[in-house]
This record gives sequence, C-alpha cells and structure tokens, in this order.
Amino acid sequence: MTRIGFFGILGSGNLGNDGSLDAVLRYVRKRYPDSELGFLAMGPEELTARYGAPATHLQWYEPHAGDATGLRAAGLKVLGKLLDPFRTWAWVRNFDVVIVPGMGVLEATLPLRPWALPYSLFWLGVTARLTGTRVALVSVGADVVRKRATRWVITRAARLAHYRSYRDEHSRQAMARMGVDVSGDGVFPDLAFGLDGPEPRTSAGAVGVGVMAFHGGNDDRARADEINRAYLATVKRFVRLLADEGRPIRLFTGDVADAEVPAEIIAAVPGADIVAEPLTSLQDLMHQMAAVDVVVATRYHNVLCALKTAKPTISLGYARKNDVLMEAMGLGEFCQSAREPDFDRLVRQFRELEDRREELTAVLKERNRVMTERLERQFDIMSESVIEGSRT
Repeated sequence: MTRIGFFGILGSGNLGNDGSLDAVLRYVRKRYPDSELGFLAMGPEELTARYGAPATHLQWYEPHAGDATGLRAAGLKVLGKLLDPFRTWAWVRNFDVVIVPGMGVLEATLPLRPWALPYSLFWLGVTARLTGTRVALVSVGADVVRKRATRWVITRAARLAHYRSYRDEHSRQAMARMGVDVSGDGVFPDLAFGLDGPEPRTSAGAVGVGVMAFHGGNDDRARADEINRAYLATVKRFVRLLADEGRPIRLFTGDVADAEVPAEIIAAVPGADIVAEPLTSLQDLMHQMAAVDVVVATRYHNVLCALKTAKPTISLGYARKNDVLMEAMGLGEFCQSAREPDFDRLVRQFRELEDRREELTAVLKERNRVMTERLERQFDIMSESVIEGSRT
C-alpha cells in the first residue's frame, strides 16, 4: 500500500487550491485505489470531513492562538515556529510521497512573509530528505521574488523537492533566474484543467464578473489602499455600464477573503440584475460560469475556470501568470492589470470579445483538449518517477 500525503493551503477557503487538490486526488484514487491518504494543511477539519482521511494543522499556531493578541500572540507565534519543524517531521515520516498540488507556492505575487508558507515548505523538504519521503511539487506557480529572505527560503525549498513541474514556462524561467537548476523540470497545465467541465446552460446574455479583495502584492504594501480603491472603482463602473444596458450580471469570487466584495458592488449599483451565489468548489464555480456569455475576472482560477468552460474572457489580472494563461489559451490580447485598470480599454475589449464570441469559443474548446492531454501525460510521469519510484 502506497502512503500519499498532501501539503499546502488546502481546506481553508481558496477554491483554486482546493480544486488543484481535487484534480490530483482523482488521479490518485483512480490509479492507486488502495493508497493511504493524509493531509498537512490549513483547514484539516474541512479536509477530513470532505475526504474521510486524517489531517493535521499545517501550523501549530493556528489552532492554539484563539483570541490571543499583543505579546501573547507574538509569543505563541514564536513557539509555533519552533515546534513546526518537529511536527512536520512527525507527519512526513508516515508517508512514501508528499504531493504539493499546484498552487502558487513558489511566488509572492500576493502579500507573503518568509515565515509563513515558505517556511513550512522549506521544512517539508528538509524533513522529507531526512526520512526518505519523496516530495513532488506538481504544476506549481512561481515568479521572481524580490524580497531577499523570502527568495532564499523559497529557492531552498524548491531544491529539496524530488520532483518539480510548473504550470507554465514563465514559472520555470522564474526559478531559473533565482538560481534553481530547472533542467530536469517539466512544464504542464494547471491541475484545474483536469477537472470535469459543466454541461452547457442557457445564458440569456448574462455577463460574469470575477471580483477580488485586491490590494496589490508583496511590493505594493505602501500603496495597497490606493490600488484597492482604483480596482474596485473600475469594477463598479463596469458593472454599472452592464446594468444600464439591461444585462444580467453574475458575480464570482475565489477565496473567503473576497466575501465582502460582491455586497459592496451590489450596493453601488442599486436595482441592477445581479446574482452573487455562494461557491464551494471550482466545479461549482464552473457550473455558474456556464450560465454566462463572457467573463471578466481577476483571480487566476476565476480566469482559468472561465477558459475551461470555453467562455471568452478578459483577465483584469494581478500577476504575469494571468497573462501567460490567457496567451496559452489564445486570448492574450484581452488582458490588463488590476493595479492600473483602464476603464475605456476594458469596455473596448469587452465589445470586441462579444463580437468575436463564436470564433473565440471554438479556439478555447481546442485549447482545452490539448491541455487535458498534456495533464494526463504528467500523471503518467508522476506514476513512473515519483509514486512507483517510492516503492524501490
């Protein structure tokens, strides 16, 4: 029996991360139905309830902090950072393989401190080397990290993995620029392309708008509020334009952190035909997206799900990964930055997207077929070099 663990910010409300996990779990359960599973994750209770497998908190601090503040909270955080390497070792030694399923674990395009996930990922690699467990970073995202401490931890963590693959060539080259030898690393599609798409639904001219509590990235902390105001002002203005044209609007999110944004947009456009239903998974998100004609979205996995459902899409994105994905799917001309949104350009892109909807839908269907085939190839490689190899 193969013992397979899963590591990451999983089960804590990020639909993209959990969708990546779902895709890998489908592969594991299909090819290794008798495998023993476990999780080291941010939302262990949710994962145990969902998958019926034991799960452990990724960080000691999370379940022990309670309502601690001030010096007590700081002391608990320090204690947790001292305990976490030993906790990680105790968990890792129970598995033959630990999979990090997708996610942007090698990037800092959103605010990230070195002592958060990078620290946990580093100790995963160290303890795996000590125990003989194999670590696989599968279709992960990466970008050049400018903060020296964060960069040091991330690159060391990457080097400790036994298998690395990236969700795009941009990620692979980013790791190379940070000094990691990527000559043996592959590039395969994002794991979410391995999920089943929804059945087509009647759209009635509806437009999907994927929104985010966006405040910039690691290098934007000084102007985070300014970035957030400009982004939301553009989204609200665009939603108001759609409402004035009598278009039904569906708002989408991708993380619990985004929960308040739809309500703010709805309040800014009173009387509009806007629906913002709660989401529980990427497949739930794709099901809702099946009911719209086109999508404008910010979160990476909102953009991906729109493309996966063959919906012509505009990426109002926050990182190069959004643009790379759009280029790979044949829609590179329909991108712009959420940091400096241009409303007039957004409207022009939207009009062109609608005019070319039939043509672009056909392009997306063909690109999706290719992505699915490439992802299956990665699973074949993982079986041979990671999971089967762990038995020797």
